[in-house]
Amino acid sequence: MPAIGAQGARGAAMRPVTMPARLAGLTVFLPSHNEEGNVERVVSSFLAELPKVAEVFEVVVIDDGSVDRTGEIADRIAADDTRVRVVHHAVNRGYGAAVATGLKTARQPFILLCDGDGQFDPADMERLAARIGDHDVVIGRRARRADHLMRRINGKAWTTLSRILFGLRITDMDCGFKLFRRSAVENLELHSSGAMVTTELMARLAGRNARICTVNVTHLPRVSGEQTGNSPSVIIGAFRDLFALYRELKKARKGVAAQL
Repeated sequence: MPAIGAQGARGAAMRPVTMPARLAGLTVFLPSHNEEGNVERVVSSFLAELPKVAEVFEVVVIDDGSVDRTGEIADRIAADDTRVRVVHHAVNRGYGAAVATGLKTARQPFILLCDGDGQFDPADMERLAARIGDHDVVIGRRARRADHLMRRINGKAWTTLSRILFGLRITDMDCGFKLFRRSAVENLELHSSGAMVTTELMARLAGRNARICTVNVTHLPRVSGEQTGNSPSVIIGAFRDLFALYRELKKARKGVAAQL
C-alpha cells in the first residue's frame, strides 16, 4: 500500500485562502441518523454558503433509518427547495452505508462529505475547495476537537493504528468533512457499514494513488442529539472491519507481487 505523500502533513497548516473560480458543480451529502434537532439548521447553513463555492450545487440528506422526525423534516425542506434531495434507508444501516450511499447518489463532479450533526462549519468549504485544484481529495483536520476527552483519546488511538496498518499519513482519520473529485471515488466499493468506513475509504483511495492533502477546519460542539460512535457495539464492529480490510489488502498486494 503506497503511503500518502508528505504534502498531507504540510497541507494541515492553516493558511490564507485565495479562492479560484467556483467549482463547476458540488454535491454536499449529510449522513444523518436521528438528527431532527440539527437537519434543518445544517441544510440551511450549507445553502447559504454554497453559492460562494460552486456554480451548481445540491444538498443530499442521507436519512439512515432515523426513528425521529429527521426524514420528515428533510422531506419538507426538499419539497420546498429543488436544490435539496433526500435518500432514505428503511432501517438503520450504519454510518458506512450512509457514506457509500452518498458517494453513489451524488450528481456533481465534486462531492463533499459532511456529518449531519452540525459540528462542522459550512464556511470551511472554501478552505477545502481552494486546495482541490491539484488534488483528488482534501480532508479536514479538526485543529481543536470539540468532543469530550475519551472521544478525543479514542480518535487519536484509532488514527495511529490506521496509520500503522495502512501507511496513511493522515492525522485525523475520522474527520467527517472531506472533499472529493467524483472521478476519484467512482466505482469504489466500500464494505464497512460502520465507523471504520473512513479508514477504508482513505486506504482504498491511497491504493489508487489519489493525491490527498489535509486542511485545518473548525469543529463545533454538538448542540442537539446524541453521539453514538463510542458505543461498544460500534467500536467492536469497527475493529472487526479494520482487520478484515487489512487482511484483504495484504492478500491483494501478495497477489500482485506474485505476478511480477
